[in-house]
Amino acid sequence: MPINAQDIEDLIRASFPHAKIQVEGYDGVHFSAEVIDESFRGMNRVQQQRAVMKALGDKMDGAKGELHALGLTTKAPD
Repeated sequence: MPINAQDIEDLIRASFPHAKIQVEGYDGVHFSAEVIDESFRGMNRVQQQRAVMKALGDKMDGAKGELHALGLTTKAPD
């Protein structure tokens, strides 16, 4: 079943309710997301991105995942 940008945003929002989240992508498998959240302060980029990937759960689970590719930008607010 294809996933859409709103589904991805909803999954991320469940773990980061106060984040600024922007998800783009229209082919059902390739997306980009920007997640800006205060909880990222003090984390390095790998830690931030792992936190977001954890929020996506099994949606990126190899060949069985609904989400094939996600370009991800994360940061704490300025």
